[in-house]
Amino acid sequence: MKLCVFVTGGSGFVGQHLIRRLAGAGHDVHALARTEAAAGLVGRAGAEPVAGNLAELLEGDRPQWTSALHGADAVVHGAAYMAFWGRDDVFRRANLEPSVALHRIAAASGVDRFVLISAASVATGTQRAPIVDEDTGEGQPNIAYSRIKLETERALLTAVTPTMTTVALRPPFIWGAGMSTLDEFVAAVEAGRFSWIDNGSHIVDFVHVDNLAEAARLALTRGGTGRAYYVTDGAPMPARDLFTPLLATKGVDVGAARSVPSTVAAPLGALLDAGARLLRRPEPPALTNWITAFMGRDRSYDIAAARSELGYTPTVDLATGLAEMTRAVAR
Repeated sequence: MKLCVFVTGGSGFVGQHLIRRLAGAGHDVHALARTEAAAGLVGRAGAEPVAGNLAELLEGDRPQWTSALHGADAVVHGAAYMAFWGRDDVFRRANLEPSVALHRIAAASGVDRFVLISAASVATGTQRAPIVDEDTGEGQPNIAYSRIKLETERALLTAVTPTMTTVALRPPFIWGAGMSTLDEFVAAVEAGRFSWIDNGSHIVDFVHVDNLAEAARLALTRGGTGRAYYVTDGAPMPARDLFTPLLATKGVDVGAARSVPSTVAAPLGALLDAGARLLRRPEPPALTNWITAFMGRDRSYDIAAARSELGYTPTVDLATGLAEMTRAVAR
């Protein structure tokens, strides 16, 4: 069935893969583009650019670009300001408020389904369960980005929209050719700031960008209203086994990197994190609560609900994705 889909965040890493997946499936894709460069990216990916900016939703009058929502069958909302450091009010203004406004206008425009790209990190913080599913309480996320993602989820999933179904997808670490987050790890290695915690033995979970794009495609027609779904590659592994080959695609060897025990890293990270916040530092310290939670605890996500309710099956595995990344670097 051919659908008309409106995408936000289409010029980003995830968004371009999403557009290609939706257009390849025969859907008519329109993507919000705030600059000419963004319009070029979404156009080359296979979408019709729609000039506009989510920030305009907060300026009073309904922006002209929202007319593109009329006739759209679905919205996939992937745009978000993402950073591992910052104040809640910054993320609330950049992410929560535009998302709520877009959701409200989409419902009023007759859109049938709204898919929010959220984040598995909504459960990273005080929630310490090694395996998490949708019935596990989220606890208190430990960075502003994740706290506001959770607040956004709750606002949208509980909103009363009788004619529009809302679904959220919760990906963990998103990887694949073209990922920018790997550059931060490379910079840390080159600056001598990279260390394993407990020799990289803790379990981490992740999702290839194409697997996430497929989950979003499935969510256009499947999934219960008000539901959130964890989406991963279904193959969690020790951090060392993931990041060693990922960094190797960039020519970086971390095989001999030093290791810090979690009994030292966790309290030190908490101290540095609290100090930087108290002093209102614009940049994070070398070690934070986020890093010690991600690299120093076992964490995986049960994707049984996505499998059964969305029909989701991850198809890109680690070996396939790494080979693609290596080819991309070689080009």
